[in-house]
Amino acid sequence: LEEAAFQLQQIFRIDISIALNILGIESMRAGHCQVAFTCFKLAADRGYSKAQFNVGLCYEHGRGTEKDLEKAGFYYCQAASSRHPMAQYRYARYLLQHGPGSLQDRHHKAVALLEQAAGAGNTEAQAYLGVFYMRGLQPQEKRGLKYLLQAANSGDAQSRYHVGVCYEQGLGVQQNLAEALRHYQRSAAAGNRQARERLRA
Repeated sequence: LEEAAFQLQQIFRIDISIALNILGIESMRAGHCQVAFTCFKLAADRGYSKAQFNVGLCYEHGRGTEKDLEKAGFYYCQAASSRHPMAQYRYARYLLQHGPGSLQDRHHKAVALLEQAAGAGNTEAQAYLGVFYMRGLQPQEKRGLKYLLQAANSGDAQSRYHVGVCYEQGLGVQQNLAEALRHYQRSAAAGNRQARERLRA
């Protein structure tokens, strides 16, 4: 009986958090940012990762509350610990730009989070890692190309352009101008300005 009561409490807690988060999203859409923030915060403080991510966004952009990057980082971290892919991406970016601790520790943790988010199919993390590995102090071109291709195949036109550059210059792959042209054309067709300029050149 105690176990059943505990399970009911858990279900009730989760359902309330989901309802508060949905109410927050609807309030934000209606332009009631302070109400939205209050709803997100109530659900986030109950441990609901989607709401924690939304609170992070509110703090990062100053919507419904004052802008506070440290608090944004805290809530992104909370959501990331529940394996929320977009929170992992946002928290990794926070660590690389503002986070506490040594640069080496932050860098290591951020890359691990980006890898997890990319593995979960997060296009932003895939694109970021692709460029990160291409442009790092010790470039890992094949690894970078792998992530760029993942992001491009998820519809990211900028990553598709970078894949074209890889084929044109032989970065992480054998140089192939016909393949480069194909990627530039697909990127340009998706509206990428750099790809259009490269095609004209």
